Amino acid sequence: MIKRTKNVKKNKKKRKKKKSITIASRKSKARKLQKWTAEEISKVTGFDWGKDCPIEPRPMGQSGVDIRLEKSVLEVFPYSVECKAQENWSVHQWVKQARINKMDGTDWLIVARRSRRKEVVIMDAEAFFKLFKGEI
Repeated sequence: MIKRTKNVKKNKKKRKKKKSITIASRKSKARKLQKWTAEEISKVTGFDWGKDCPIEPRPMGQSGVDIRLEKSVLEVFPYSVECKAQENWSVHQWVKQARINKMDGTDWLIVARRSRRKEVVIMDAEAFFKLFKGEI
């Protein structure tokens, strides 16, 4: 018979269930990542970003890519961008969504971030090597 000590029982009581994040907070994190991504694309391309600009974060709840790019921007930055600000990463599902939302003549690109971590870009390997070779 295994004897439990008082410390083990105390430790069990001390463990608290993590509170899940509210929907409003999730959307806020997603909006911040979209804005950050739009600003970074603006820095690279030289186009303005914001509402009614060539680079615009799509409002929450709308279908399609997360960053709307006008044709002039797509000539310089040919990517359909999805943003994911999540703690649990489902990369295969994200790639599936990115492929579905991909605009003609572009490659898909995902900008992902977890809390208190740096942003990460996920893209198709063939597109990456084309970019590296200077073909894009």
